[in-house]
Amino acid sequence: MKGKRYIFYTAAFTFFAVLISQKEVYAMHIMEGFLPPLWAAIWFALSIPVLFLGVRRIQKLTADHPNMKMILGLCGAFAFVLSSLKLPSVTGSCSHPTGVGLGAILFGPAVTSILGVIVLLFQAVLLAHGGISTLGANVFSMGIAGPFASYIIFRGLKKIGASKGVSVFLAAAFGDLITYIVTSVQLGLAFPTESGALAAVAKFLGIFAVTQIPLAISEGLLTVVIYNILTVYNGRELEELALAREAKS
Repeated sequence: MKGKRYIFYTAAFTFFAVLISQKEVYAMHIMEGFLPPLWAAIWFALSIPVLFLGVRRIQKLTADHPNMKMILGLCGAFAFVLSSLKLPSVTGSCSHPTGVGLGAILFGPAVTSILGVIVLLFQAVLLAHGGISTLGANVFSMGIAGPFASYIIFRGLKKIGASKGVSVFLAAAFGDLITYIVTSVQLGLAFPTESGALAAVAKFLGIFAVTQIPLAISEGLLTVVIYNILTVYNGRELEELALAREAKS
């Protein structure tokens, strides 16, 4: 019980610390109004089926494992805090950690997509980061593509016998990188150069790589630390959840 209270107060403190500390706002994720309406609508449409599945998975998760609600909230707060740490990068967007790898590892990518929506909505409405019109694109890159990559990498490494530390690190780091690969594709398709969309994607990737590779490494290391703390306080519950998820897959 003491460990759960510690997790709750830590999550609450970090959330409100970020919320009140914003003095100057820059574009984050893909900013409001930056994408053409057609592409904004396409990414919304592609995100909806996964979000629908995520809602159902969360309903089942909280019904079968009500003691996971606190950790679910912590994963959301972790993503909110990390994705609020921004570095100027590509025009119309920004480099930052994503924080969604932790949720994908613990709960799967569908559940994490809902956390991504909540995080992005809070940032768009309260912090002017991202936007409502570009919410679908940002959800697809950070809330869907990144978590799916993290989940697949973590499960794959686990099956070949890699240690949990290495598995968590690589899953979180590559989930971060995949988010920005998808963001580059989104920007390249919306704003092709004279040489075509592929050339635009390559250009965006090259700019993002300067800041995103070190950020991905840092996110991987921090995710390992948080994962280890959670397993110390909630090891049995997390193991039961993992076993139940593996039995259904």
